[in-house]
Amino acid sequence: MPLIPSHLMIDFHRRATLAVILLLLCPGLRLYADPTYTYPDLVGRMTDLERLASLPQPGEQTRLASSYDRLSRYDAASDQYVDWDANADGGGFVRKEGNGIVMADITGPGCIWRTWSARAGDGHVKIYLDGSPTPAVDLPFKQYFDRSTEPFTRPNIVYTASKGLNNYTPIPFQKSCKIVADPNWGRYYHFNYSRFPAGTVVPTFGMNLAPADSAALDEANRLLAQGEVDPATPRSGQQEETLPVNASPGANTVVASLHGPAAITGLKVHLDLPSDPVAQRMLLRQLTIRITWDDQKDPAVWSPLGDFFGNIGGSPPHPSFPMGLAADGTLYAHWYMPFGKSARIEMGNDGTAPVKASWEVTHAPLDRPLEALAYFHAKWHRNAFPPARPDRWPDWTLLTTQGQGRLVGVNLDVLRLRGMWWGEGDEKFFVDGEKFPSTYGTGSEDYFGYAWGDPELFCEPYHGQAVKTPGLPYQVCDYRYHISDSVPFQQSLEAVIEKYLPENRTQYAAVVYWYLSPDGTDPYPELPVAERVDYWLHPAPYDANLIEGEEMSFDPNPAHPGPFMDRYLSGGAGLHLSAARIGDACSARFRVAQAGHYHVKVAFRQDPEGGIFQLAIGDQKLGDPIDFYAAKNTYPGPIDAGVFDLKQGIQSLSFSCVGNDPAANPKNLQMVLDYLKLEPAP
Repeated sequence: MPLIPSHLMIDFHRRATLAVILLLLCPGLRLYADPTYTYPDLVGRMTDLERLASLPQPGEQTRLASSYDRLSRYDAASDQYVDWDANADGGGFVRKEGNGIVMADITGPGCIWRTWSARAGDGHVKIYLDGSPTPAVDLPFKQYFDRSTEPFTRPNIVYTASKGLNNYTPIPFQKSCKIVADPNWGRYYHFNYSRFPAGTVVPTFGMNLAPADSAALDEANRLLAQGEVDPATPRSGQQEETLPVNASPGANTVVASLHGPAAITGLKVHLDLPSDPVAQRMLLRQLTIRITWDDQKDPAVWSPLGDFFGNIGGSPPHPSFPMGLAADGTLYAHWYMPFGKSARIEMGNDGTAPVKASWEVTHAPLDRPLEALAYFHAKWHRNAFPPARPDRWPDWTLLTTQGQGRLVGVNLDVLRLRGMWWGEGDEKFFVDGEKFPSTYGTGSEDYFGYAWGDPELFCEPYHGQAVKTPGLPYQVCDYRYHISDSVPFQQSLEAVIEKYLPENRTQYAAVVYWYLSPDGTDPYPELPVAERVDYWLHPAPYDANLIEGEEMSFDPNPAHPGPFMDRYLSGGAGLHLSAARIGDACSARFRVAQAGHYHVKVAFRQDPEGGIFQLAIGDQKLGDPIDFYAAKNTYPGPIDAGVFDLKQGIQSLSFSCVGNDPAANPKNLQMVLDYLKLEPAP
């Protein structure tokens, strides 16, 4: 230890003594300055995984300003969630100002961490900071994302991912942030931001960065490109242990038993996988990872091995920033996982044969008290702890937990069995008992950083689509890591994502990653292998006699056919058509599995927007015209449209708008078809 000059030591003792006296006399007195962050400090959070283990400070928040449908609301008087499934999420806003809209109006100190859009236009989006009448950013919205304008130019921070427009450049502010959009700005927006505790001092963002600030962004851009390389290594006292493991069937095999106080700073696993993707998935679901901290009875980390690292089988390399799959097949994770006395890592094998694996465990001594840190948690589950109240449909629970901590990541595995696009659902984060979530998104793919349900695989530092298999059924594996925009909570967190479609259409499984105080509650148990593989090997049955409206295919036409989400329709969805005028017509195609003599039954929804439509199969009318109007949503079907001889193969179903109910608005010429049902007739 270096010697401290005597005059400095004397001065230190004088200051310490004075501090103690002042604290005794004035217990409410602040002895230390409020935290001050430079722009490089804030940029550093983009790659600082160790900071995520810190317990959140009082007043620290992370929220989302988005274009979600404002019809969705919580009515305190009735204690009811109203229009909770409203889905017109592309154009919501805070309020209008002149010809523009206010996208966000935030009090500081704070920082925008992520800007996203599905479609950015030529209309300007202006960011006013700290009360200045001159915007700090004033650009056509598309220039936030096209890397044409400094400082939004770095390819690992600003990019397009499967049609999703992403900009992770930090935009800090001290007092306030108001975001205003001119007409033609585009469709759909997200601004993920943090609010710091009162008294925090941060710089006000400007487009002309100082050299040190620009260099910090350059360094973050470099580190984010490294993927499987931990940016914090080497740490003082760090050790790397290579551990061969032979996991016996039906048992948990100890990989490592570590002594603390210390932190696991890296995990790597390499095992020989079969070449067939289905066999890969089976093996990766039979194997598990299990980590227990200190004297805790239950593991804080438990997941199928592949899911924990974001690999459900059959995926190409996806070297994202905190964890992923390296080009050589190594599964890796760089989460910082502190513990006090001990850490026990186990590999479970619920298969029928031994499995050999090579593990690499990196750990280092703690450099600060454990009391300031939280335990790392990660749990895999399916359909666990759904919201109890029916007015919360279609919320699907990602995580429910109590205590103090941070949400830092989500890995969602989707099994789509049949039908339409699965991902209309918004993410919603209820922090510390909020009645209305402070994070309310606009669509599942939007949360994962892409757009328009684009099927292309992509891998970015914080998010990606690692798997998308063709045909039906298919699997999708999407992941999102909250690094600079971790979601802190002081008492509790309920994180959900909307799931419109029932289990016989789409099934979800998730791994959620979070930090939690030692006294917190993690309610997620370990699950037997039957629950990890059986659901995708033996999916829920489906009525083959139903021809779902939303599954029909169309040629381009003026009626704008598209899926329509409604929990009361079969499969949670139907087909929506909107005619511009009486006389408009279009046709769809569906498949008849076997030629025969069939009763054709029609199920549909009536609502205030409905018109009158004639349906026909080929040149055979399906009974009389159907009036789709009702003063409120009504589900009268199915009605029997008659008996028809149908050939095997592709059939044409036509829709002609023939009129309007006298009680309806003349402009209301829409319809929602739920399904056709073909029942064999004598």
